Amino acid sequence: MILIFILLALAVLIGFLAGGSLASFQRLQIHWWGAALAGLALQGVPLTSALGSFWGPAALLASYGLLLAFAWVNRRLPALWLVIAGLAMNLLVIGLNGGMPVGARALEVAGAGPEELGTEGTLKHHLMGPDDVLTPLADVIGIPEPIGAVVSVGDLFLYAGVAGLIVSVMLGYSVENRRPPPRRFQGYRGKHLPPARRSSRRDPPAARHAGGEPWGTGS
Repeated sequence: MILIFILLALAVLIGFLAGGSLASFQRLQIHWWGAALAGLALQGVPLTSALGSFWGPAALLASYGLLLAFAWVNRRLPALWLVIAGLAMNLLVIGLNGGMPVGARALEVAGAGPEELGTEGTLKHHLMGPDDVLTPLADVIGIPEPIGAVVSVGDLFLYAGVAGLIVSVMLGYSVENRRPPPRRFQGYRGKHLPPARRSSRRDPPAARHAGGEPWGTGS
């Protein structure tokens, strides 16, 4: 957690040094924030083997699924593509291995040992073994003390995306985060448009000229 706080503080500091302001977050429009809160809450649940072979992994995958859905809905925000890529990489490794494999060398660099992974059969992390796949994307990057953390490539993408979002919003570079228009029920959406645009949506293009009236109705 200390690594996350350091990255957030650095992002805010960079934003201030570049002339940005936190007041820009007041205009930031975010969708599906409830999915993000639910995903983070599941991340904080201690998932052990006591939950069983189904519910433990299911809760872990659901947490990443909710976070990925939240990021995808808000993908028009700056640097969110980095967040999506990071979450997707972590989700893929965890799904294929039944948890995130952790490299022994990375633990050593971080000043920890295999016992740090827990003795109750944690489902979030396990010591990397010969049967694990996609190990380059696992937790194989050790950060020494005083931070003392082990991260994955996906984590780096995720942290870079969050930091980029913070700096971009502080500098006023965030675009309006509108959700795309629905592909169905366009007529219902058209009822909320101005009358001129409503009529233009109903009339075929060939039936209108530059003045907005159907061809053949003018004098």
